Amino acid sequence: MGEFTDKMKAAGNKLAGNTKEAIGDATDNERLEAEGKAQQAKGTGQNIKGSVKGALGDDI
Repeated sequence: MGEFTDKMKAAGNKLAGNTKEAIGDATDNERLEAEGKAQQAKGTGQNIKGSVKGALGDDI
């Protein structure tokens, strides 16, 4: 996958994670809140991966 694809997936995971976290917080659902935080962390990792690909090329 290319840099753009990784960064788009990262944005999706961050948005979905943020939504889950907010709903979990509003409903006192700790499990959903934790899932949201984990999904946001996954998005951050994907964003870093995309940045590395952009700097070094997609063939890594």
